[in-house]
Amino acid sequence: MSPASPRQPDAPGNLQEEIGKKTPFEEPEQEAYLNLLRTHAELHGQFDRLFREHGLSDPQYNALRIVAAAGTGGIHSETIGERMVARMPDTTRLIDRLERAGLVQRTRRADDRRCVLVTITTEGRRRLRAVGKSVTALHRAQLGHLTRH
Repeated sequence: MSPASPRQPDAPGNLQEEIGKKTPFEEPEQEAYLNLLRTHAELHGQFDRLFREHGLSDPQYNALRIVAAAGTGGIHSETIGERMVARMPDTTRLIDRLERAGLVQRTRRADDRRCVLVTITTEGRRRLRAVGKSVTALHRAQLGHLTRH
């Protein structure tokens, strides 16, 4: 599926019918909440597929953007975890995978060996540029019809 053409529903549906619910929802808030969950699953699934095409997961992409934004000085690994959109229980393993893929590197500060800084590699920047264009296109395809007000 190309980023510019995500699956679009034919028309807003009736959630009760779509999920085979025999009785009406008890409260409109319940139906609204379930609609939000379904919408999230659909939008997120499209991004999961996109990231997989580029050899990344959603958390890896998020972490890579955080590291890239930190610049050449790098960023503390614990700060990456704090800045993640979705909190990760084990940022260390996430960084391990990015390092094994050659997308980031870790260095210890000379003045404090306990401090580990993470920096993006040339390959990491290349991968971010490649996936970034597709991410922008998918955002537009999914939500470009929305207005600011």
